[in-house]
Amino acid sequence: MAPTIDSSSTTPSSNPKSTREQIAHSGYDNEGTAMTTEKRQALNLNGLGPVAVETLDKQKRRAMRLLRSKQSMLEKYIFLAQLRTTNIRLFYRIVMDELPEIAPIIYTPTVGTACMEYSNIYPYLAAPGVPDGLFLTDDSFDNLVATIKNYQPVAGEDFQPDIAVITDGSRILGLGDLGVNGIGIPIGKLQLYVAGAGIDPRKTLPIVLDLGTNNDKFRQDEFYLGLRQPRPADDQFYPVVDKVLSALHTVYPQMVIQFEDWSSEHAFGLLEKYQNKIVCFNDDIQGTGAVILSGIINAIRKVEKDDGVSPKDHRVVFYGAGSAGIGVAHQIQEYFQIELGLSEDEAKRLFWIVDSKGLVTLDRGDKLAKHKVYYARDDNHGQQTKELLDILDYVKPTMLIGLSSQPGAFNAQILRRMGELNKSPVVFPLSNPATQAECSFEQAMINTDNRVIFASGTAFPNFKIPGTNEVKVPGQGNNMYIFPGVGLGSRVARPTSISGGMIYASAVALADSLTADELAQGWLYPSLTRIREVSAIVATAVVEKAIEEGIAQAAEVKGKSHDELLAAVNEHMWSPESDTFGVSHI
Repeated sequence: MAPTIDSSSTTPSSNPKSTREQIAHSGYDNEGTAMTTEKRQALNLNGLGPVAVETLDKQKRRAMRLLRSKQSMLEKYIFLAQLRTTNIRLFYRIVMDELPEIAPIIYTPTVGTACMEYSNIYPYLAAPGVPDGLFLTDDSFDNLVATIKNYQPVAGEDFQPDIAVITDGSRILGLGDLGVNGIGIPIGKLQLYVAGAGIDPRKTLPIVLDLGTNNDKFRQDEFYLGLRQPRPADDQFYPVVDKVLSALHTVYPQMVIQFEDWSSEHAFGLLEKYQNKIVCFNDDIQGTGAVILSGIINAIRKVEKDDGVSPKDHRVVFYGAGSAGIGVAHQIQEYFQIELGLSEDEAKRLFWIVDSKGLVTLDRGDKLAKHKVYYARDDNHGQQTKELLDILDYVKPTMLIGLSSQPGAFNAQILRRMGELNKSPVVFPLSNPATQAECSFEQAMINTDNRVIFASGTAFPNFKIPGTNEVKVPGQGNNMYIFPGVGLGSRVARPTSISGGMIYASAVALADSLTADELAQGWLYPSLTRIREVSAIVATAVVEKAIEEGIAQAAEVKGKSHDELLAAVNEHMWSPESDTFGVSHI
């Protein structure tokens, strides 16, 4: 902690230089022009900056003016990254107050560009003495525990993280293998944890496990900052990851670990192996599944109310069979079983999965990846269907969900066919970033006569219906609605593991969190301006489920009412004003 100094005194501390250097190298301690005259005098900072003392709000307004003057989204990303390393309070005040504007900069879609360029822009992101994340390579493994402990975001403070986000960079968004450049994803996710759920930024740990890359472009790039070697085979990969996770759990046994952007096969394998051993979850599988389930729940309710379509009559085509697609399918299937009373087989039969070779069937003739086998159809009578339009004619789906990273896959012909098949076609092009999306909101509206029920994985502009003043707002199945609440709820409940029931509870809570006004406008998701309120609702549902399942270890949550738990969740939320870090307490 920063040294205690009497704020009523103007006498410099016994060692003002060391304290001053701490401020200079810590975005957590630095207040910039918001530091009071008394603190400047106490730290012997007189003459080292302009005399003006400003409010945090004035600092924010100046920063926003500079941010909005930047010409490209990448420039805005770099500006905000620099601000994050120099003045944490100001950074998060901006993110929290202006989230709809800032989220697309610090996360999708801009984070995809930032990851592609990470090795080129890294010198402009980091600050002396301020770690950007924990970078683990095979050179770390001889003394892994010491390497993990070496990450100290605040000098002199005991680091006890609540949340870690870890990637190996092998499948970043829809961009593929980006190697060490994938560190931008854990950094961005943890910023959303802070903004969306009030996780203390000093208790977050972004990690990239750099085992090389199979991306030849990066291995040959003179500025690439990661290991220039191919990725290891599975017989080497899994023991390495086992060692890393074991060390992380040994050093920080209470920490929630979020897996992010691992290759599909590894994502499922790691989740299956560890979900009942340590407190962890996979955001691509479970977070995506939960947030899309939430949107689907509200779409089902809307179609039933408006068109009289029974929930049991839905037929769902998934275009994309990676970890996210299969994860989403499992979450939606769980809803059909729990809420609609369908058997597992009845619910499973409502899904048709499409990969790059066409409809996934058991008799297609190729070796199916393990995670695809569950949904492979056995009722196709030998018929193999490859083209998406033919699959629509064959299945006649009510819902079309895209997680393929194939831009434009839902073309005008596909969208028109969905409109012909349904009064209110449900179309979710979920691939990230926007350049990988299967279609845009405008394309979906135009080609379904403005009848589409839409949600995307990335933000799209509103659409004004031609010849009217009616403006439609696209839904965005942003994982930010789920993972911060899951992490916060896990922090409060301290469960022995994060169960499937907890993930499911988060999805239902999100679906139920919309206001009457939001539902009246046909929205599938709540406004991002309410993200902290929504995260508290989601977190409370997670805590309640952990208690119900008997896996909550935190004694203080047991026996509490819903309102008491909601209050406890809110009390755990950090904000720039509630804790102003080290020297701010001077």
